[in-house]
Amino acid sequence: MKIGFAGLGPLGSAMAGHLLKAGHALTVWNRTPEKAEPLLAQGARRAESPAALAAEASVVITSLAHDEAVEQVVFGERGLLEGLAAGATHIATSTLSPALSARLAQAHAQKGQHYVAAPVLGRPPAAAQGKLFVMAAGAPEAVASVRPVLEGLGQRLFLLGERPEQAHLLKLACNFLIMSTIEQLGEVFALTEKGGLDRAQVFEVLTGSFFTAPVHKNYGQLIVDRAFDPPGATVKLGAKDTRLLLEAADALAVPLPFASVVRDRFVAARAQGEEGLDFAVLARHAARDAGLGD
Repeated sequence: MKIGFAGLGPLGSAMAGHLLKAGHALTVWNRTPEKAEPLLAQGARRAESPAALAAEASVVITSLAHDEAVEQVVFGERGLLEGLAAGATHIATSTLSPALSARLAQAHAQKGQHYVAAPVLGRPPAAAQGKLFVMAAGAPEAVASVRPVLEGLGQRLFLLGERPEQAHLLKLACNFLIMSTIEQLGEVFALTEKGGLDRAQVFEVLTGSFFTAPVHKNYGQLIVDRAFDPPGATVKLGAKDTRLLLEAADALAVPLPFASVVRDRFVAARAQGEEGLDFAVLARHAARDAGLGD
C-alpha cells in the first residue's frame, strides 16, 4: 500500500520504520527534514510538503506533537487537505483534543476524503515491533479500508464506533491513568525509601505480586533506574495531554481532582527545566518533596 507519513518524532519514526519493514511503499515528511534520513536510508521517499505527501498516497498517517501542529499540517498552505485525493484516508495517531478530531472529520468529509482517528498506546520500542495498542473510530467504510494498516501497527485493534473524537477522548483518559500511576509509584517509592527500603526491592515486590500491568513494570523500572533521558514521551507532551484532558472534562462537567495534582507536577517539572525529559520524571518530584535526593 502507498502510505504517506507525517511526523517523525521518536514514536512516529518507529511506526514508520515498522511499516517499511512490512513492505509498504512509504513517503515521509517532517518539519525538520534531517529526521527523515534514517528512513530514507531504508528505502522511504521524501515529500517536499504535506500536500505532496498526500498526493502520492492512498493513506496518510500523522504522528504530530499537538493540535497546533496538526492544524498547520492539515489546514495550512500546501497541507494534507489540499493534496489528499477523494476517497483517500487520513489516519490521525496523535493525542489530540476531541474538538479538533471532530473538526478534522468534518473537513475531510467536505472534500470527499476519509478520516480515521487512531491514537495509539505504547512507547517507541513497542511501535518499532508493531506492538502498539490502536484505538480507532470513524465511518465504518473508512475504518474497513485501512484496517490492515491499523492492525499492522499494533498487537490489538480496538474499534470504538463512528465518532472519531471519542477515540481521542479515550486516549486522553488512558494517558491520565499512566500519569496518575507514575504519581502513585513516585509517592510509594518516596515513602518506602525514606523508611529504609531499597527502590529496586520495592519494585520487585510490587511487580512480582499484585501490580503486574505493563504500566507498573515499564514506568516503575524507569523510576527505579532514574532513566528519564532519552525520553519516550516528554514532560512537555504530558503537560499538553493533561491540559487537553482537563479541557475535555470541563466541557463535559466532570471533575478530575487527581488530574489537577498531575497538572501541578508537570508545572513543577517545567519550572525546573525538565520539559525534555521523560514524563516518568514526575516521580522524582515526589522524592524531592520527601527530602530525598534525585
